[in-house]
Amino acid sequence: MIYIGIDDTDNVGTPGTNQLARRLARVLPVGFEFVVALRHQLFFDRRVPYTSKNGCATLLVRAALGRRAAELLPLMRDELLTWFIPGSDPGLCVAEDVPEEVKAFGRRTQRELVRQGEARQLACTCGCYLRGYGGNEDGVIGALAGVGLLATGDDGRVVDRPGWGWPDALAGEQPLDVLRARGVDEVREAETNRLVERGLVDVGKHLRPSYRGDRVVLYVEEVRALRATHWRALKLT
Repeated sequence: MIYIGIDDTDNVGTPGTNQLARRLARVLPVGFEFVVALRHQLFFDRRVPYTSKNGCATLLVRAALGRRAAELLPLMRDELLTWFIPGSDPGLCVAEDVPEEVKAFGRRTQRELVRQGEARQLACTCGCYLRGYGGNEDGVIGALAGVGLLATGDDGRVVDRPGWGWPDALAGEQPLDVLRARGVDEVREAETNRLVERGLVDVGKHLRPSYRGDRVVLYVEEVRALRATHWRALKLT
């Protein structure tokens, strides 16, 4: 697997980092298969500059036999430079092997302030590709953090899957079979964690499942005022 992280690629009133992740998923060359794109919540604090709630984005990519992450670097770089918006501080991280130190770094960035120098030093030590592509390059922090969080297999909200369109027309009440066909591996009641195996799920304006245990999981709550087989999707980070 190849882990790709991007952060700080936008500015107020411009297309966001999630949209860039969707773009990257659609320009992958032959030999590289897009698996999932996620949004991860980082430390939400007034000391951290952000456009909207301080989130980064990641892509999980499956490489064919003999293909390597290094082949994607020129493409990723060119897309970030083409996308560059004055006032943003974009960062890119690409890795094939993600050690525990990087996963721990990702978790830390969700609860405390982390400096750019620490991210760069850790990436160098662990052999992760980490570069900034404009501004003060602070996006390297979230890019590395995103790769670590993606590699845990247990963090983030899904913003794209193979077969999804954008804008995504799937909204409102949906049968479970439709959700499974869209790449949702499991639907679970958030309160009890039990599998939901029948009924309709109101996904709201967009389908936004979570990534847990290396699976796409949609957490729901029962709408008790209606029939017991009616559910409402929850958007968990």
